[in-house]
Amino acid sequence: MDGGLLQFKSLNTICGLTHGFVLRNDKISVNCHKSEALDRLKPYHQAMVCSLGFTPDDLCFTEQIHGDFVATVTNSRGFNDAIPGADGLITFEKRVLLGVFVADCCAVLIADRRRRGVSIIHSGKVGSELGIVKKAIRKFHDQGIISSDLIVQLSPCIRPPAYEIDFADTIIQDSLSLGVPEYSIFDSNECTSLNLERFYSYRTEKGFTGRMLGLIGLH
Repeated sequence: MDGGLLQFKSLNTICGLTHGFVLRNDKISVNCHKSEALDRLKPYHQAMVCSLGFTPDDLCFTEQIHGDFVATVTNSRGFNDAIPGADGLITFEKRVLLGVFVADCCAVLIADRRRRGVSIIHSGKVGSELGIVKKAIRKFHDQGIISSDLIVQLSPCIRPPAYEIDFADTIIQDSLSLGVPEYSIFDSNECTSLNLERFYSYRTEKGFTGRMLGLIGLH
């Protein structure tokens, strides 16, 4: 597969919101450790950012340490300056594109229907156990944005029986527990480990693989 961008119907309904999930590109060899793989993928990822009407300088992404810190973003930082210690991002500004890299973990895209803010979360086994999505939802609450105004979209991620823990279900239950309506929670229901034509899988490829890139922002 030569790559491309997956978009979700749930978020396409919001005017002024841009999002995407950058898929695997088999023309780029990534049989290497994460840092080298991301360097090789950088031009491809930058091209996908541009295809969404943003520039690489508009991007802000996370260090990703499998924690539960959700950083509030007011300014873009570009591809070379990750926010340290963060696994989630939230912004209430326009022209800031939020991103997380995943390869079996879930990229959780959260958007306010009224375009007041967006968030993206890197949530795998540990992040889900720590309730990182709940922390993001509470940050919307802090800005007066109620749960019934939110849409929560789960990206493809690893799932049972390929993985022993169903952290996608934990993400959904956490969203419900904070008042997000069931009809506003969407799951792609795709397992990354079972389709290496579309996705990178850390577990299946034993750590030597690339990363998908989840993206969300407001124009």
